[in-house]
Amino acid sequence: MKIIPLSEGSFTVDATKKFVPFRLSEDEMSARPQGSLLVEIQPFLIITSKDILLLDTGLGFNHGSGRQMQLLAHLAENGIQPGDITKVLMSHLHKDHTGGMVNAATGKPSFENATYYIQEREVAFAREKDGISYDFSRVEPVLEGHVNLLRADEGFIDGYIQYRVTGAHSKFHQVFWIREDEDTLFFGADDAPQYQQMKHRFAAKYDYDGKKAMELRSAWWEEGKNKDWQFLFYHDTRKPVARPGKEAML
Repeated sequence: MKIIPLSEGSFTVDATKKFVPFRLSEDEMSARPQGSLLVEIQPFLIITSKDILLLDTGLGFNHGSGRQMQLLAHLAENGIQPGDITKVLMSHLHKDHTGGMVNAATGKPSFENATYYIQEREVAFAREKDGISYDFSRVEPVLEGHVNLLRADEGFIDGYIQYRVTGAHSKFHQVFWIREDEDTLFFGADDAPQYQQMKHRFAAKYDYDGKKAMELRSAWWEEGKNKDWQFLFYHDTRKPVARPGKEAML
């Protein structure tokens, strides 16, 4: 499998849920608003023998001063057109993960040939809570197209992609394992957003169930060491991919 991080850059975010660009090489950490977090926004392109997968879709911001969405520009830089994407796997529907689901210029799904895989209960929750954390306008057009609403707490997609609802970061958040040949990729999205969070036990106040998220991170990291998983970190500013089994051997 080929892994391509599609970084949209670093941002600060506070209780207002507004994502403000932050230049790591220039901006001062002390200048960030009090109580804000520093995060990367980083969807992943995964190329397997069966599919061209997209894991979450970023903020949907435009590229520089142009009119093209940054996510689509990054795909083009890697020789991928929107119509090449076959599956879009959505961990949850917070707006920093759904911005690229729909092309704002057309109002239609950005990836016209892809099937979007979304947890059905998360759709209902996002519709109910539309506002600060959710922007349902970025979700609704997808529901009229190629979408597979997942109903179970756990299951498989095409036999090699496993999903599981955790209810940790958000009420119906789900995580994914992608397995091909001897490789396993684990995408924990906001349950496991950054490398350092996997190595330190703490319960975050911004999680729906911070204690559960903490316990899951610890269990996943240990299992990943033993089974040689590759972890994909959506919000890590410096380390998008890690393989703890290899680190343990050094």
